[in-house]
Amino acid sequence: MQIGDIVMAVIAVLIVIMMIIPVPAALLDLLLTFNITLALLILLISMNTEKPLDFSIFPSLLLITTLLRLSLNISSTRLILINGYAGKVIEAFGNFVVKGNPLVGFIIFIIIEVIQFMVITRGAERVAEVAARFTLDAMPGKQMSIDADLNAGIIDEVQARARREEIQREADFYGAMDGASKFVKGDAIAGIIITIINIIGGFITGMVFQGLEFAEALNRYTLLTVGDGLISQIPALLISTATGIVVTKSATSGHLGKDIIKQFTAYPRLLLLSSGVLALFAIIPGLPFIPFIALAGMLGYAGTTLKKSSERESQKVEELQKEKELEEMKKPENIYSLLQVDPIEVEFGYNIIPLADASQGGDLLDRVVMIRRQCALDLGIVVPMIRLRDNMQLRPNEYIIKIKGVEAGRYEIRIDSYLIMNPTGESIEIEGIETREPAFGLPAMWISADKKEIAEMKGYTVVDASSVLATHLTEIIKRYAHELLGRQEVKNLLDNLKEQYPALVDEIVPKLLTIGEVQKVLSNLLKENIPIRDLVTILETLGDYAMLTKDTDILTEYVRQRLKRVITERFVPNKIAQVITLDRQIEEMILNSITSDETGSRAALDPVVVQKIRNSFVQTVNELHAKGISPIVLTSPMVRVYFKKIVEDYISLVPVLSYNELEPDVEVRSVGVVSLK
Repeated sequence: MQIGDIVMAVIAVLIVIMMIIPVPAALLDLLLTFNITLALLILLISMNTEKPLDFSIFPSLLLITTLLRLSLNISSTRLILINGYAGKVIEAFGNFVVKGNPLVGFIIFIIIEVIQFMVITRGAERVAEVAARFTLDAMPGKQMSIDADLNAGIIDEVQARARREEIQREADFYGAMDGASKFVKGDAIAGIIITIINIIGGFITGMVFQGLEFAEALNRYTLLTVGDGLISQIPALLISTATGIVVTKSATSGHLGKDIIKQFTAYPRLLLLSSGVLALFAIIPGLPFIPFIALAGMLGYAGTTLKKSSERESQKVEELQKEKELEEMKKPENIYSLLQVDPIEVEFGYNIIPLADASQGGDLLDRVVMIRRQCALDLGIVVPMIRLRDNMQLRPNEYIIKIKGVEAGRYEIRIDSYLIMNPTGESIEIEGIETREPAFGLPAMWISADKKEIAEMKGYTVVDASSVLATHLTEIIKRYAHELLGRQEVKNLLDNLKEQYPALVDEIVPKLLTIGEVQKVLSNLLKENIPIRDLVTILETLGDYAMLTKDTDILTEYVRQRLKRVITERFVPNKIAQVITLDRQIEEMILNSITSDETGSRAALDPVVVQKIRNSFVQTVNELHAKGISPIVLTSPMVRVYFKKIVEDYISLVPVLSYNELEPDVEVRSVGVVSLK
């Protein structure tokens, strides 16, 4: 056994022996003083522990201190009944504390017992019981959390073992406190019973065995008994308070004194408010002026000082934060964040903000979600996140759509008005502000809300401001879809397809084609408004022809021919194609000028001839548009891709198709010819 174990065993034995063997009055004074000191020390330790487990011996200590007090009670009772004297400590408490008045002492004793038993002891007992129950109920969840952290590699085996031990110790501690709190309750009850016995026994002893008069016996033994009760219950009250502090400390994480000061001084404005209320009480007639005004001044001074200190601390924190941000900005690795470019951005003036604010009834965010769904269904791509931000440098009703940081569209809308268009192409016969629809450039007009019904009755197309912006954004995304589809996006599409067609994807990528080559084919299709939703057909076609050529333009032509049903449905929905054809001379010139190298194939035509072809094409298309005809260009399969490259920068909205990209049942009507004349 260790020395400490031997000492504690001897102390426990001596405490029990004290109940049997008489103790001299001088030694009893020393032990009573030690009892008060021990109780005070326990109270101070309980207030300064950071968590309950730091005072894990408290349940055992409760049993020992309770046994010590009961033993001292028995010893003092023996001396009182036998000698009528129990030492200077008890006598001093009987005379000094209660001023020699047994009735006052008895009343004070009863009040202390009520406070201890009804308030502190009962409350601490209930808290200990609930804490023990909740701790035991939470053990499985805490164990699972530790196992999850261990499996995730957040902690190692040693840390996991330490946490498990702490959880077990915590459960044992609260379970022991639940039982130990019963000692405090029993001690309070025993104190009351012992005091009553002492008074009755002392009164009988004084009158029967010592021949004292009734009044003298009652006064003497009541005074000694009350003094004994007070000297016993003061340490009991201190330890009861310590018990309550320990079992209610689970919500704090520091010393009780520091926590109280920190939390009471956290709100200087409330101290100033309390000061004002006390000052108001001070000027009310009938209430004492000096106490209220003194406390009001103290709280006012404390609140003002704390507020100034808080402002200085906040200023220091802000300065330190700014210095830290400046230091972070100086680091080279933080420059990389400035290189990030959002794929799609919409910047708008402050008048358009309500359209993007759901709390003000705006539905732009919901429309953005629908735009992404629509593009997925229509083009087969997953549109990146669209960033919406306000820009105070724009006009109030203006917005800008940016693709990869570069402006792709700009328009000015009127959020309280409606945009109307005449589907027949004729002029609009309603008063308003003339403009052009931003997505397709059609003639339009802004009208006020009170003219909406009139416009609808005349058969005009009526669109609100939010729909104008959403339609414009949708067309911009479709127009630049080929730029938004990068290698990472293609890999994501292939990974999604691989879940259902693993053999197909594994055969093509990377055995036959790289992700970059697949991306170029898909980008070529999107550039000409052909959806890539049918990835299975596209990859199967690439698998069939990738062994013959790696030219992505030629591979794109093979894919287009395989997707002729999709192309026909998209560009010739009514099965009647009004087409512009190429003069035989132009087709022969393009075919004869095709050259190939390691970068691909191209048509090396004379620049003068290229310009004549472009001029003829533009003139033919404009003439047909003037007649209300939206034509398509129809060429031979070998010529299509090269002719498209010649004219795509001039009228990009006119589709260029080959004969092999149309279904056999399509009726072809020639409405124009591109020639060199």
